[in-house]
Amino acid sequence: MKSSKSPVKKRLSDSFLDKPIWNPTDMEHLSSVKEALHVSTSPSTVVCRENEQHKVVEFCKKCVEQESSGSLYVCGCPGTGKTLLMEKVKEALVDWAKEAGFQPPDVVSINCTSLSNTSVIFSKILGESPSQKKYSGSVSPLKTLQNSYSKKQNSYGMKMMLIIADELDYLITKDRAVLHDLFMLTTLPFSRCILIGIANAIDLADRFLPKLQSLNCKPTLITFRAYSKDQIIIILQQRLVALPYVIFRPQTLELCARRVAAASGDLQKAFCICRCAIEILEAEIGDSVDELNLSSVDERFSDGNTLAKQHSGIVRVDHMALALSKVYRSPVVDTIQSLPQHQQIILCSAVKLFRGGKKDTRIGELNKCYIDVCKSTLIPPSGILELTSMCRVLGDQGLLKLGQAREDKLRRVTLKVDGADINFALQGVRFFRNCLQ
Repeated sequence: MKSSKSPVKKRLSDSFLDKPIWNPTDMEHLSSVKEALHVSTSPSTVVCRENEQHKVVEFCKKCVEQESSGSLYVCGCPGTGKTLLMEKVKEALVDWAKEAGFQPPDVVSINCTSLSNTSVIFSKILGESPSQKKYSGSVSPLKTLQNSYSKKQNSYGMKMMLIIADELDYLITKDRAVLHDLFMLTTLPFSRCILIGIANAIDLADRFLPKLQSLNCKPTLITFRAYSKDQIIIILQQRLVALPYVIFRPQTLELCARRVAAASGDLQKAFCICRCAIEILEAEIGDSVDELNLSSVDERFSDGNTLAKQHSGIVRVDHMALALSKVYRSPVVDTIQSLPQHQQIILCSAVKLFRGGKKDTRIGELNKCYIDVCKSTLIPPSGILELTSMCRVLGDQGLLKLGQAREDKLRRVTLKVDGADINFALQGVRFFRNCLQ
């Protein structure tokens, strides 16, 4: 009995059936698709980060309701949605405060890498917060903030202030004294600061949180985990759902999501790879046009759509595989892609044999599978002596491991590389893609 498709795969297949295929020669289509997949495009809602958004918003709400200060440390690898989510948190907090009858907080957003000097962060906080008292030249910006939050009369009438400090890694590595002073603003007796620090490296928390704890200003930690394959698919779908046409085959988006999730879970990289795959399709169509003479173009492609139809107008698995190979170059993949065809067929045969948990086989069994693959594609197979010799070559390159036996056909064969790397290296070729399915 066949297992039913996962909800994510079913949605992928349904979206492919529901819409017409786009026309990559239409500049309006092309522009809309590339804009939808650009990292700077902000979606109306942030999906797959609902739990993290709830935690951050509820923390900020509690501070506003109680007129109390607090700090959060948000960390996670690049491309996990931290900065984008904070933009939505700002909007949600201000909207909630207005609806609930609270005074909306002043919002100060700072990218720490843009600071000419780390201590400039305090003057930026003062400069961008309308309700803060301006400082005179004789008193430093930090001292002005400390004075404001140290005495009740100084803080009277001040609004709550949400400070979002992005790229906090810069302060952690450049000037920890400034970092400590920044978080200590939330510990002053009449502080009105809600501080959210955002950093990429998770391990940096272990390097600076103990010191903040000793200063009694340890922030609450929220970790953004790398996106999973299904989450990346959902987010890519969200970006494309508003477009009235299909751009990618379902298997193409799944390939991208699987590879990115396995490598880093970096969503920005997934967008970059999808755009690269589109550009590969563009180049393919452009090359086809160049090969046609002008009269042929006039007669056969006068409606502007026939060329796109000839190429099916859709980003295929081989386009995505090529885009992925440009981003994720590995010595193993490069080696496999440079092998002669029959050696690639041997690796392909080994992957087919080792599906289902099998770890090794004998050369005789591998030879049978190799012959079947060759016959299915009308390629004349080599004899078992030649196959054994090719297995030795693959062993010398670290791709196979050969055991010892009295007869060659009884020798044990084991893959020394991940089958996923072989799949990835060969799936850009239709012949191997069909074999590996």
